[in-house]
Amino acid sequence: MLNYIAPVFRPPSEWQSLILQVTNGCSYNRCRFCDMYTAEQKRFRAFKEDKIEADLKQAAASGVPIRRVFLADGDAMTLPFARLEAILLLIHKYLPDVSRISSYCLPRNLSNKSVEQLVRLRELGLSLMYVGCESGDDEVLARVEKGETFASSLAALEKIRAAGMKSSVMILTGLGGIHLSQQHAMNSARLMNAAQPDYLSTLVVTLPLGKARMNEGFDKDFRLPQQRGLLEEMHTLLTHLELSQTVFRSDHASNYLVLKGVLGRDKDKLLSQVRLALDSPGAVPLRQEWQRGL
Repeated sequence: MLNYIAPVFRPPSEWQSLILQVTNGCSYNRCRFCDMYTAEQKRFRAFKEDKIEADLKQAAASGVPIRRVFLADGDAMTLPFARLEAILLLIHKYLPDVSRISSYCLPRNLSNKSVEQLVRLRELGLSLMYVGCESGDDEVLARVEKGETFASSLAALEKIRAAGMKSSVMILTGLGGIHLSQQHAMNSARLMNAAQPDYLSTLVVTLPLGKARMNEGFDKDFRLPQQRGLLEEMHTLLTHLELSQTVFRSDHASNYLVLKGVLGRDKDKLLSQVRLALDSPGAVPLRQEWQRGL
């Protein structure tokens, strides 16, 4: 057991990875929809190199084969290039069999890193960035205080691609509430069309601590679309997506309808599944509310 400061979050696909906590919490931590790092013990700080090295020594001494490493917490890429380079070198020193290193990445994290620096990090194994774009709509992004725009998100995704890394983008269904649902879906599709990410996933926004913070950005009246509204939003998103070779997943526990495919190859099939769920209730299995617990 490594000495984590809980709670620790990771992408679902990193379930077999060593979770290496190089930072605690999130340096931005102002998004109205996110309660992940609001606990007092999750106040942001970067861990010192000797603590990270001690964790790697412990992982190596465990004898467990480790092929993948995920850099936690939610904001590891805020670290300067030199710190990240040193961490990657330590990983290879103690875990020489590691073949892939990944991290969450806020678009702003890359504004002070050059493509050449990212290439160096990729050469050291950092090959996949999980980018929480959340939306491609500037009004939605402003209302939820994401601190990003369509342009800043696209610039980061283009820099990742230029460095030869892969990107896995997350869009939050329902983030615009009932009033901005359609423009949220259409502009999110527009951002994805411009970026052509390697992976795209959708999650339904969840507010386990209540919607008071979201209300502040929506004139005191944020209303999450109901099941049908979320399906209609998904239909709009898929309709406007023009992707050439992006692995698409909408199978997170928060989603009512599980969708998997490659876009654009499977676009018509996925649209048909959503349409069937809308037009013929009961014809397509949907998750019950108790199955959507996180």
